[in-house]
Amino acid sequence: MERRRELINFIPVVLLTVIGFSSVYAARSAQINSSSLTYGLLFIAIFLAVHVFLRLAAPHADPYLLPITGLLAAMGIMMIYRIDPSLAAAQATWLLVGVGLFAAIVVVLRDYRKLDDYIYILGLAGIALLVVTAIFGKDMNGSGVRLWLNLGGMWIQPGEFSKVLITIFLAGYLHSKRELLSTTTWRMGGVPMPPLKHLGPLLTVWGMSFGMLLLMNDLGPSLLLFGIFLAMLYAATDRLTYPAIGLVMMSGAGVFAYFTKAIVHLRVDVWLNPWTDIDNKGYQLAQSLFAIGDGGLFGTGLGKGYLLFRNGQEIIPALHTDFIFSAIAEELGLAGASAVIILFLLLCYRGFKIAVATDDGFSKLLAAGIAAGFALQTFFILGGVMKLIPLTGITLPFVSYGGSSIVSNFASIALLVLISNRTNSERLKAARASELAASLGRSA
Repeated sequence: MERRRELINFIPVVLLTVIGFSSVYAARSAQINSSSLTYGLLFIAIFLAVHVFLRLAAPHADPYLLPITGLLAAMGIMMIYRIDPSLAAAQATWLLVGVGLFAAIVVVLRDYRKLDDYIYILGLAGIALLVVTAIFGKDMNGSGVRLWLNLGGMWIQPGEFSKVLITIFLAGYLHSKRELLSTTTWRMGGVPMPPLKHLGPLLTVWGMSFGMLLLMNDLGPSLLLFGIFLAMLYAATDRLTYPAIGLVMMSGAGVFAYFTKAIVHLRVDVWLNPWTDIDNKGYQLAQSLFAIGDGGLFGTGLGKGYLLFRNGQEIIPALHTDFIFSAIAEELGLAGASAVIILFLLLCYRGFKIAVATDDGFSKLLAAGIAAGFALQTFFILGGVMKLIPLTGITLPFVSYGGSSIVSNFASIALLVLISNRTNSERLKAARASELAASLGRSA
């Protein structure tokens, strides 16, 4: 039933993908030919192959995750091709790697709950990736942010994979400690507090996030990591005390960083008023706002927006990564931009629904952490390009250009698929057992 529903959900995805690729290709080549259709059809074939794979490997998995992910990834490659076809080819390659990792995780981690036995190893691996990046990380684009490592000529962002590993660790740790963290032994200003020794995890993750900010000039991922932790901590304990304390701690760290780190100071100042230096510091954000405004209600049309100079250079720096939503808003307008936001809302909703449906504590926290990560990451990047919050320099999941991002995000989707498949399978077995018992009772 789930796979049949998934296949039906693919129908609009197929139509929109073919139309989108054809429109972008026609805008670049002044005509639609077999090449434009082939490009779209090959992309669709990848996800239909994944659909067939899930019929065999995870027949009861959530039927909405794959269509939503496929449409977001298709939108990303369409817009990247619109900006730079060579980057689109590279993104398509990383997409294949991500799909391959997705399939490998579904097959190898069929009983993903065994990860709970190795959470400390996974947590240490995630921290090790951050430490290596802090020591050897490079600044690829001159932004002052040291996020990349060069491995044999291939640039990767270890922080993207660290996020997944630390989320798994937190799910296991908080599952085992949730009762202790929920106890009250003293009060601070009337607020119930747990034993002081159990505040250690909060201080540790806060220190790690703050260290990322100080050592790597890494504003976005540090906020994302701490935000995921607070969301999972609240889900585990059902106490608002922890998020409240965490927000106070992170606010204090942010104020300190504002006065000590030039890049944080710059991003806050640009956020407050990009118009004071529109030709220099505020240029990127101002152009983003111009592009979003130029899109109007229905946009200029795919391939017809004013996104590139005549020499092919992007008008908005980092258009294909941090500011790809601005390109979408200009060419698809408010309607298309809202549709993309709704897709992300649906993705997060499905993740949280999977968390609510499962009866296993580790699975519940893991699904909630992954969904919270997608929600926070989407909010941070969309809020930044629309001037709701300071720019954070992270990617829009599945849409922005970035190999490490799309591969790690597919790993997260694979875990959600496994959790939902197990939950739905057990519910189906219980329903069949109940029907069998009722049938035997009637026959008796």
